[in-house]
Amino acid sequence: MEISANSTTEHFKLYTQLELYEFQDKFVIRSPESPTDGFSISRFDGNIEKLNGDISFGNPSKVSTIYGVAGTIRLLAGSHILLITSRKEVGNYLGFPVFLVMSMKFLSCNEEASRHLTRQEKRDEAYFMNLLRMVESTPGLYYSYETDITVNLQRRCNLAKGWMSKPVWKQADPRFVWNKNLLEELIENKLDGFIVPLLQGSFKTGHLKLKESPATIALISRRCTRRMGTRMWRRGANLEGDTANFIETEQLLEFEGFRSSFLQIRGSIPLLWEQIVDLSYKPRLNIINHEETPKVMERHFHDLVKRYGDVTAVDLTNKHGDEGLLSAAYATEIQKLSSVRYVSFDFHHHCGGSNFDNIQLLYDQISEDFEKKGYFLIDTEEKILLEQRGVVRSNCIDCLDRTNVTQSYLARKSLDSQLQRLGALSSNESISMFTEDFEIFKTMWVDQGDEISLEYSGTHALKRDLVRYGKQTMTGLIQDGMSAVSRYFLNNFQDGIRQDAVDLTSGRYNVNRGSPSPFQKHGFDSLSYLPVASALLIGGLTVTTITINQAGRSTNTMLSSALCAGVVAGIMALVKSNGRQICSRPRLCGLL
Repeated sequence: MEISANSTTEHFKLYTQLELYEFQDKFVIRSPESPTDGFSISRFDGNIEKLNGDISFGNPSKVSTIYGVAGTIRLLAGSHILLITSRKEVGNYLGFPVFLVMSMKFLSCNEEASRHLTRQEKRDEAYFMNLLRMVESTPGLYYSYETDITVNLQRRCNLAKGWMSKPVWKQADPRFVWNKNLLEELIENKLDGFIVPLLQGSFKTGHLKLKESPATIALISRRCTRRMGTRMWRRGANLEGDTANFIETEQLLEFEGFRSSFLQIRGSIPLLWEQIVDLSYKPRLNIINHEETPKVMERHFHDLVKRYGDVTAVDLTNKHGDEGLLSAAYATEIQKLSSVRYVSFDFHHHCGGSNFDNIQLLYDQISEDFEKKGYFLIDTEEKILLEQRGVVRSNCIDCLDRTNVTQSYLARKSLDSQLQRLGALSSNESISMFTEDFEIFKTMWVDQGDEISLEYSGTHALKRDLVRYGKQTMTGLIQDGMSAVSRYFLNNFQDGIRQDAVDLTSGRYNVNRGSPSPFQKHGFDSLSYLPVASALLIGGLTVTTITINQAGRSTNTMLSSALCAGVVAGIMALVKSNGRQICSRPRLCGLL
């Protein structure tokens, strides 16, 4: 989008390409644009020093090109620096190029300290290093060299002039800076030109024709870092009122020099609750009784009202079973808050069986509030014509599939209103009447939902057909089934380690040589118990199958078959009863 907020002022720009020099005792990073500007980091102790004009390094063993420094982290043996090794330009945000991180790499700077670790510390360090390798493949990281992308258009336009002349990391909203903790050492060393704030979420752009009147649309989702984590290990809220999978989604439109922005938010139900994996397909939900529960809800919505204005909370959960109990608890607590309107809409009940059109029933309930909240609009001279006065906060259980379908519907309603006001559409027209443009819009929302789902659950989103076609197709049902199976496997057997990786790099867990090892075994250790349980089950099933095939030959073989079947059933019952111990679980931090 060819838009530039505060276009008349100078803006800070990061170095877009860097050279990495590898020496025996240090790494040197500098910019070809300004060879005297750079820094070195010792390969022995991780200490950082500015070049201060000194560019006579000697002969490096290797020289390579990198595209940014994402930060540093110190483990037991010392420091590691995270580099962006490849990138892809994916569009423009307000006229500034936006890049997707394609690959990252940690370089170790701890050759001296690593020699002095104890045996347990070496085991711990090996696990930490495994976590860093997982971090290298973190999906959905975006950034710009020329502007911050964590602040929405309405807030940008209300900031003081000269804001964009600050270093990019100072422009950023800390809530949405994925590598905030990793940047601390670079900030301390005043390396502003090298500090790249990364946003995790999604960024999509599309070009609409609209009766030969071109418009550009961008969709950017910003994941909050305050309660980061994986689907089953970060549920609900913490004591401060921060919720899991909290995301601000901004839909930007440019038409004939006018610019508009529409914001929505999503986030887990802001109660203290958990859903611990135990090999069940759908583990039981558990509401945690805590004296701070009313305060948690109050803190959460007080923060939202302060940031976004009036809040309408749309709850899309089922009204029966565990979801129903959680939804009822949510309704009870939120109704104590006079500043928030709560709307309950059982999405599966109303929109199940391909009845997606029934989402209109939800819109009918909130349409008056929704239209009052409006959207943000500025003219060709950057004069503010309209401000968005509030926001819809949507949630289901995961804040993924049902939430994405609902948000895409509300986004379409807002887009129609914006295009009608700007004269691109008449008062009785909708973008849904223009097949090619509507397909672009729907594809952006489907792709965004997929990306957010990959970051939280590890799989593609479900219910993509409802966004794209307005109904479920057989192909979509098959894809949803495959994604559901993948979620089950990841949630039970990988997400505990993924959660540790998130907690390590986000700073929620701090490595300290003086602290006890977090990896010493207490009771069952899932990493060792799972192979044993699997072997017992597979072996038992194999023996049972063989004996059943021979069961007709004699009474003894029939008794053997029955005995083996009984043993297998017993093993399965034992495994199920110890499901929580078998599943992968975090070992660095607790749930809250």
